[in-house]
Amino acid sequence: MPRKVNCGIDYDDGYDDDFDDYDYGYDVEENVKEPSLQDTIKRGVWRCSVCTYDNDDTMSSCDICGILRSPSVSNGTYDEKRTAPFKFDVPSPDDLVSNGLHSSAQHSKGKDKHGGIIFSKNLEINPSSGFKASDKSSASMAKGRVEDSDGRSVSNNLCSSGQSSSSLMPKERTDMVEDGSSLTHGGEGYLTSNLKNMTLGAKSGNSKDIKANSRAQYKPEKWMFPEKAEGSLTQLNLAIVGHVDSGKSTLSGRLLHLLGRISQKEMHKYEKESKLQGKGSFAYAWALDESAEERERGVTMTVAVTYLDSKRYHVVVLDSPGHKDFVPNMITGATPADAAILVIDASIGSFEAGMDGTKGQTREHAQLIRSFGVDQIIVAVNKMDAVEYSKDRFDLIKSQLGTFLRSCDFKDSSVTWIPLSAVENQNLVVAPSDVRLSWYHGPYLLDAIDSFQPSSRDFSKPLLMPICDVIKSSQGQVSACGKLEAGAVRSGSKVLVMPSADIATVRSLERDSQTCSIARAGDNVAINLHGIDGNHVIAGGVLCHPDFPVAFARHLELKVLVLDGATPILMGSQLEFYAHHAKEAARVARISLLLDSKTGKVTKKAPRCIVAKQSAVIELVLQESICIEMFSKCKALGRVFLRTLGRTVAVGVVTRIVEELV
Repeated sequence: MPRKVNCGIDYDDGYDDDFDDYDYGYDVEENVKEPSLQDTIKRGVWRCSVCTYDNDDTMSSCDICGILRSPSVSNGTYDEKRTAPFKFDVPSPDDLVSNGLHSSAQHSKGKDKHGGIIFSKNLEINPSSGFKASDKSSASMAKGRVEDSDGRSVSNNLCSSGQSSSSLMPKERTDMVEDGSSLTHGGEGYLTSNLKNMTLGAKSGNSKDIKANSRAQYKPEKWMFPEKAEGSLTQLNLAIVGHVDSGKSTLSGRLLHLLGRISQKEMHKYEKESKLQGKGSFAYAWALDESAEERERGVTMTVAVTYLDSKRYHVVVLDSPGHKDFVPNMITGATPADAAILVIDASIGSFEAGMDGTKGQTREHAQLIRSFGVDQIIVAVNKMDAVEYSKDRFDLIKSQLGTFLRSCDFKDSSVTWIPLSAVENQNLVVAPSDVRLSWYHGPYLLDAIDSFQPSSRDFSKPLLMPICDVIKSSQGQVSACGKLEAGAVRSGSKVLVMPSADIATVRSLERDSQTCSIARAGDNVAINLHGIDGNHVIAGGVLCHPDFPVAFARHLELKVLVLDGATPILMGSQLEFYAHHAKEAARVARISLLLDSKTGKVTKKAPRCIVAKQSAVIELVLQESICIEMFSKCKALGRVFLRTLGRTVAVGVVTRIVEELV
């Protein structure tokens, strides 16, 4: 595992203009000079091998003839080999006339090297006569008859607007609805699955035809289930969160030192270096804040990953940043958490600053942690030495923060309150020795960690691992790092790398920086891949089972809760969208329903806006497609977070993946 997980500072600049230039109509000009190859490369477009039209690099299918583009990762340059050579047959004008139809498209009799027709430049396109295909890639089929890899033909409307092409083919094979409904062949799902197979399967080399199967068909093998060895420790992913300067890194470093993970020699080195920079109190924090910028600024900027062992658990510590500028890093880095420690600064004024509704991060971190699915937390009231271990101060913090945690749906029985001092080593790994803490009779911190209930693991489901980081070696090897959310993997296994849809072979595995042969759900691993271009493995992607690919979409339906103090969300609002380790600009396309926050019942249809503390069902269109799943299928890939202007405004889940963009 990498020690740091970083997705960058929270920038909002540039999102306001992302959706201003949407245009769903097409104007085809006649007698336009064909651009040169150099101009094509500069503009970042790709050329269709059938009609030679230069499409924008973001298009997954030709804007003119609809031919599907190869789904390989774009490099912004023109490459004929990247367009899938599907065959298109178009009936002659005589055939059309004999069937009582008139074509508005004038085409030549020539054919390209793939057997497809070459359209003349005076081809007339009526954008209103198109149809919608139920495919998650939103690629439209070409106007003609498509022969798929099995030799079957799927016919489409080649006629002018208002004419049906059903007479060109048997009625039982194809039904075309003029108002834009889906084309079907032998059942409603035929076109969807056929398009998906062509999109994912139109690749050469190490990829294969990929067909999405029902997860109910998956049968796990025996080796995928763990054999509980006597004396072995269960893994626990523990996030350390809280307001900036509450002592999170110092607490983590102190625990590592007390448990022998940091040697005395290393600790002496940190103390000496921190004193030379006038930051002697940051010595323990420097064990995790390794970068020069973090040490100079005195704040954690990215999520540091380290390990420690308790009596019951092998703990993966996720030390998260507390500064508001680095909340996106906290979101992407701490999502794998099974439990959390919410660190509170007990100093006068510091606790109040963390609870501030506009600038404090204590409230936001608590809401985010609950949205991660974490329902077990320890509230570590740190720096108790600054208030002379006052019981009154501890009770005040417990009363005020406890009320807020209950509003976040934390149960009192799942919250443990511990007063401690990381600097003075009070109540960390043993009972407190200071007499001023004699009033406290609860567990110490390490004992409280052991009291967590282990999280359930999905060993019996297909492999699923969101990629949080990618490591590339100088020898050309590439490793994908992340937490296995479901299934298991071992050396030699075949995995599907999304969104590139490449098949790769697992060369080796590393768990906790040590080589292993098998990794199972819940493990944090680095998977070394063989037989794939390193540029096709990206953070925010997903490793999955070859027969059970994850969805790839940009139009989603969400059920969201607007957080307290957030600005109203309107139709057209532009937001930052976060899901697992992916981040994308987004636009609110529709506000469908307003829900009762307690009962979930519909209270209003099509509201104009949603405000703080309201629940709603909305539709969101992302700037680019991402790997995503419905919450009902995979909780880890179905949780989402919406931010704007440096603040988290809503949290929610994916209730539906809308296949057709609007």
